[in-house]
Amino acid sequence: MGRRWVTVNDRMQKGYRYERVARVGRDFDPEFKPHLTPAEMLRLGVFCGRYMTDTTAEFPKSWFKSAKLAKGRRGRDCKLNFFGVNASQPLSEWKRKGWLHEDDPRGWFQWYCRYYMGRRIPSEDARQIKRWKQIRRHVRQVEKNCEQGDIHCRRRQRQALLHWAYDSRKI
Repeated sequence: MGRRWVTVNDRMQKGYRYERVARVGRDFDPEFKPHLTPAEMLRLGVFCGRYMTDTTAEFPKSWFKSAKLAKGRRGRDCKLNFFGVNASQPLSEWKRKGWLHEDDPRGWFQWYCRYYMGRRIPSEDARQIKRWKQIRRHVRQVEKNCEQGDIHCRRRQRQALLHWAYDSRKI
């Protein structure tokens, strides 16, 4: 696998550079086993269709072919989410809680997309993987309170799980 440098120029980052050092979609930390790829998440409908609309140059075009993205600047459209509900907190809340890292100003999903593509930042990777594992508590809540396969039960919680690459359709 050859190393490759990526330069990002989008609305939130100008001239940010990172190196892809791992194979795309492989060489993950053994504790990190997401159910969904970033492309699958975008196809299913996450973040009210607004999350990645200005980052298409950074990631493979195939990710965006069938992605459910809000059109133009009209804002978020939570009907695009797989479960049709809003399951996100505003970016201001993410900042207030200290969930953002300077290299990934959009949060966890941006980190995951870059990690998936081969970028590694050991301390940040460990922090984000720990956060990903903590979301598992929501899987347990869905399992405890819903009939298996009832995708209408706890739709907001299921949508939030999709945002973290857990395939909540299968719970």
